[in-house]
Amino acid sequence: MPELPEVEALAEFLRHHAVGRTVGRVDVVAFSALKTVDPAPQALAGRAVLAARRWGKFLGLQVEDGYLIAHLARAGWLRWSDRLAAAPPRPGKGPIALRVHLGPPSSAPGFDLTEAGTQKRLAVWVVAHPERVPGIAGLGPDALAVSADHLATVLGAHSGRLKTTLTDQRVLAGIGNAYSDEILHTAKLSPFAIANTLTAGSIEALHAAMTGVLTDAVARSVGQQAATLKGEKRSGLRVHGRTGLPCPVCGDTVREVAYADRSFQYCATCQTGGRVLADRRMSRLLK
Repeated sequence: MPELPEVEALAEFLRHHAVGRTVGRVDVVAFSALKTVDPAPQALAGRAVLAARRWGKFLGLQVEDGYLIAHLARAGWLRWSDRLAAAPPRPGKGPIALRVHLGPPSSAPGFDLTEAGTQKRLAVWVVAHPERVPGIAGLGPDALAVSADHLATVLGAHSGRLKTTLTDQRVLAGIGNAYSDEILHTAKLSPFAIANTLTAGSIEALHAAMTGVLTDAVARSVGQQAATLKGEKRSGLRVHGRTGLPCPVCGDTVREVAYADRSFQYCATCQTGGRVLADRRMSRLLK
């Protein structure tokens, strides 16, 4: 799933490649992805692109008198082309959900919003203001903008597990499954720690880890071509997606906790004092 660093990199890519151009045509290929009907996406034709922005994990283009905003969900992506085919993509044929031509459709550059897999969750809105997108209206503070004191206040209001709290977009915007694993590993905190019981020292460590991990990931991602961002993300991960491999800090084996449709990784030595967290696939007896 694209998270804050990748979405910020895509926004920066669009700032360099899309801003200043004019929308030529918008092709809606997967109608289930479109969450608004008025104005229609086709109404964006002829409007100049003024800016590209990120709100948490939402990506958007600001055009004259409106916004085109997307949430890429788990398997969505942006695919850029220096010259898109003039013929509209056929619905149901391939991963394309929406195509935006930035100029005359016969010769213009532009991009496709694509989604792999069978679970179609990519979402697109055409709105006058970003706050009209329900997910944006409900976002918590951006994870790269929150201070340590504000983080303490935010966590103090939540009694859930730390991993769950960090990935709740209503609490902090931008962090998903992968970077929460990396942040908690860097901070040496258990994913199962209770958010509102952290000590002042743990909150300082968490804030430093959050800022450091995300800032480093943004620095590595910005400037990359859209096609290479996924590989860049994987190359920078130390524990997420590395089940069974040695922890790069202590050498212990990276472990996994799995649920029905997702999993997370951690190092028991670095994060839980050697205690193995309960994995429902393996045992219901571990506490």
